[in-house]
Formats: sequence, C-alpha cells, structure tokens
Amino acid sequence: MIAAVVLFLPVLLLPLTTSVPMWAWLPLLLLGLFALLWLILRRRRRAVRPMAVGVMALAAIVAVLASQTLAITPPITGSDGEPVPGSVAEMEAVELNGSEQWITIRGHDASNPVLLNLGMGGPGGGGFFNSTEFRPLEEHFTVVNWDEPGTGKSYGAVPFDDLDRERFVADATALTNHLRERFGQDKIYIYGVSWSSILGIWLAQEHPELFHAFISSGQMVNTTENDRMGYQLALDHLEEQGDTGRAETLRNNGPPPYYGDAVVWPYVDFLDVLNEMMGVPRYTLVVPLLGLLVPEYGYVDTINHTRGLINSFNAVYPQLEDLDFVDQAPELEVPVFFFVGRHDVNAMPTLVEEYYDELSAPEKRLIWLEGGHGLGSADNKDVFVDVMLDEVRPLSQ
Repeated sequence: MIAAVVLFLPVLLLPLTTSVPMWAWLPLLLLGLFALLWLILRRRRRAVRPMAVGVMALAAIVAVLASQTLAITPPITGSDGEPVPGSVAEMEAVELNGSEQWITIRGHDASNPVLLNLGMGGPGGGGFFNSTEFRPLEEHFTVVNWDEPGTGKSYGAVPFDDLDRERFVADATALTNHLRERFGQDKIYIYGVSWSSILGIWLAQEHPELFHAFISSGQMVNTTENDRMGYQLALDHLEEQGDTGRAETLRNNGPPPYYGDAVVWPYVDFLDVLNEMMGVPRYTLVVPLLGLLVPEYGYVDTINHTRGLINSFNAVYPQLEDLDFVDQAPELEVPVFFFVGRHDVNAMPTLVEEYYDELSAPEKRLIWLEGGHGLGSADNKDVFVDVMLDEVRPLSQ
C-alpha cells in the first residue's frame, strides 16, 4: 500500500505542478485510481498486490515521461482566456558555444525591446523559476528567461568543472547575440539577481555595446565581506533567541569563506537563519520544491534544479572569494538600475550603496524596496514595473 501511494504521487501531481494537458494526465489518473482501489478492495489476495503495484509503477513512469516531453511555457492570454494575437510564448533549446541550453521567450509583441533574465541566485538558480516576476512586463518587453548551464533544463549542458567566469560570460554573450539577430535589435536589456547580478556586471563591463542597460535586485558587490556580515548577523540572532544548538553549529563552521568539495552546506547553515530573519522559508525547505512551481519543468528538471543549485554552488562560489566590484568594476559604460531592499540581509544594502556611490556610469539609479531584495510584495512589484516602464524602457527609443 505504501509503495502504491508513493507511486501514485507523480500521477496525482501532474495537473497540479506541470503543464501536461488534460488529455494526457486524465487517463493516467484514472488508471492510478483503478490500481489503488483494486489493491484496497482485493488486498487479501496476494496475487493482486504485485499486479496493482506494477500497474501503478507503469503509470508513474509514463507520468514522468509526460512531464518532460509535454512541458510548455503557458500561452499569453487576454481577459477572455484566449491567446493574445501576435504574442509569443515559446520554450526552446539553443546552441551556445557547442552546448544545448534552454530559454523561454514571452511577450505580447515580438517587436518590443528584449529583456534577458539571467536567472536567480545560487549559482545554479536558473531563470525559469523567477520568470513570473516579469509577467507584468511582457506587454512592453520580449522577456527571455535563461536556464544557465548547470541547472534546471540546462543541467547537463556543461561539465561543472568548466563553469567559471569565462564560460558564463561567453555563453551569455552568445545568447545575447542570438537574440539580437533573431529580433533584429542592436542592443538588449539584461537583468540579474544575487549571483546573476554578478554575471550582469561582468557582461556590462566586457560588452557594453550590446546592452541598453543593466538592471538588478539583490546586487552582489563583495561576496566575502557580504557573507561575513551575514554570518555574524545570523550568529547574533541565534544567540539572542537562545537557539544554542544552531549557534554552536555556526561557531563550529566559523566565518566564511569556506573551502572543500561541499561548501554549500556551511553557507546554508547561516543563510537559512537570514531567511528566517526576513520572514521567508529556509533554503533547505523551499529549494527542493521550487521546481514544482515552474510549469516549464518536468519531474526530472525539478530534481536537476536542486542538484544544479548544489553542484553549481560548490563549483562556482569559491571562485568569487576575491570579488569586489568597488575596485574591479568602478566604471560601467551602460545605464545601471539597482533595486535594493532596505532590510535585505542576503545582499547587504550598505555594500550596494557604497558601490553605487563610487560607480561611474552614463546613468545610474538606486531604487529602495521595502523589506528584502525580492519583488514578491505587491508594493515592490509596482515600484519595479513603474521604473521599468517609465525610466528603463525609454532608453531603447
């Protein structure tokens, strides 16, 4: 019975967590229910047990395959529920420097300026998860969301040992040029958050001629100093709360940076505390579930998203130990827009403000958000959309 219930979960979750259409999931759901009822009603007959579980296993295997092969990005619909005429909503693999990597392209009008979402934090977060943040902009931009190599649908694109600054910049540049050619535009916009805000600075620094502007939230400036500040905040918080066990774990880990083959775990120990301080779930709780919120992901992609976060972090984050944009990127030749959470304790606002004050750029704006760096609250989303439409989009005209 336990085996049957576990095997039934992939079938049951198809309509709830994937974009598999009803014609595919409904027969599997009925087959799974039949096998489950057959097992319950005939449980005294030993011969029934392996047959029922076998049917359930078959349904689970087909469900996994369906979740992968039938995944799509949802259409852009109007108030009547019908696709908007002339809109584009595509998910496709593109070849970037010899590797296959995945993007979604979404917008009401393909002639709008292109906005490339470089992805979430990590490294290894990918761009498919936070693509919903850009839904309000799809009427005014053609939004491209990129699953970077090593995560999600691009999990196996590049060996993890090959992931470094040169590879990320080269692949992002190749994608930028692909989009410029496809949509007939000389320049595009780029957006980054946390880890991908680092990549965004690198791109703007090396190829300013390709971009109208760089936009970020949760901007990273000096990762080692940022993490040491976060570690101390977390430790002080645990001691104030009387959580001696977790405080002792942090003291045993010591302050960052960390070294070895599994650096992600001591970082997560204090990052979980920082998330609690901002009132959001722990990484260890939410990360395995993130992929289930992405309609473009099948079940294998969901697993690879978690694996990608762990493996990419272990491979890339130690390379950022000496990062300091105040010294390394004091001047950018593109307009820059930083969205900064007043009470963010992941990307320290004091470091962002210091960098902003020192930064030389054709145009720069620091926009304060309430709470953390995320755009989850309605007020922060409104601020983000207003700035993007009133100040950022006109730069392409």
